[in-house]
Amino acid sequence: MEYEEPKFFHVMQYAGAADGDVIDMVSGNPDWEPPAALREALRDYADLAPDAFQYPPSEGLRELREAIAERRAVSPDRVVVTNGTGEANYLAMARAFDRDAGDEALLTDPVYPYYPGKVSMLGGEATLVPTERDGDLDVAALDAAASEETALFVLNTPNNPTGAVYDTETIRAVVSIADRVDALVLVDEVYDHFDLSGRFESALTLDSDRVIVTSGFSKSMAITGFRVGYGVFPADHVSAAKTRHMLVNVAGARPSQYAVTHALAETPPGYYADARELLADRVDAFTDALDAAGAEYTRPEGAFYVLARFDEFPGTMANVKRLIDEVGVAGMPGEAFGPARDDWIRFALVTPRAAEAAERLADHFGG
Repeated sequence: MEYEEPKFFHVMQYAGAADGDVIDMVSGNPDWEPPAALREALRDYADLAPDAFQYPPSEGLRELREAIAERRAVSPDRVVVTNGTGEANYLAMARAFDRDAGDEALLTDPVYPYYPGKVSMLGGEATLVPTERDGDLDVAALDAAASEETALFVLNTPNNPTGAVYDTETIRAVVSIADRVDALVLVDEVYDHFDLSGRFESALTLDSDRVIVTSGFSKSMAITGFRVGYGVFPADHVSAAKTRHMLVNVAGARPSQYAVTHALAETPPGYYADARELLADRVDAFTDALDAAGAEYTRPEGAFYVLARFDEFPGTMANVKRLIDEVGVAGMPGEAFGPARDDWIRFALVTPRAAEAAERLADHFGG
């Protein structure tokens, strides 16, 4: 089987090779400081005894799993620490397809491109179901698309790329559909700390044995390079998830897990609140400039992405490259997220130059 290179890398390579100054709004790498406690823990780690430099437990450091479990109000035995949220999603998808309950995954459109890529890698079939105009789930459409071949629903809230935050009752309705067709529901909550609406509630509150919740610390602690994620699995799926994780990775990295454990214990809520305030300000500045450019856009309720559509300028790869060359702003083509928003462009607001990028777009399209 051959795998398609993610379009993210193609755009970043093109932007990196471009002449002139280009503002990167492609990748989701937070540009703010990680928690101070995390840096301190890394300094302390260097002086630990030699046994601290050996394999950690495959399922993750017990202290980290307990800290996650306390926040999530679940048993630590249900938590598997993974190499980023991406691996947690992979493990969850694998559990859905290993049950011999079908080989179809229903994904939202627009969709984070790595989801259908993982489905394909696991031998499943991805079916895209368009969301509502504002990015909310179209439960009726999901219900109509579901069949006995449906093994998995994949939801992401707060959502990348739409910024939508799904309410609990909507997710409950999807779980009811999953009950009907004997499917699992994967809910990726990696952006939960970036709820700008005040309405986010974890799917774990539904207490369903069909729900697998994944998350991680790459975004919330601005440490995408540390690769610490996790999955919270129903009891019947924990053992198989642990086994696959061990066979694929043996274990995660002990230093990053150690640092995250200490940061969870010592980082005040204000750290996350400051990040949300920063992003809210950027959303305001960016959307004001999009108004000046005459663009249509989705204002995010959470996460840190804005989808925008410029008149007679569809979100193709060719047009994204034109923006890089002519405007000096790099975004992601809407076609990378599925056909439902293929005439839009996604911009990541995790750059201190977000307002400057917005001004460049306003000058180009509104001038």
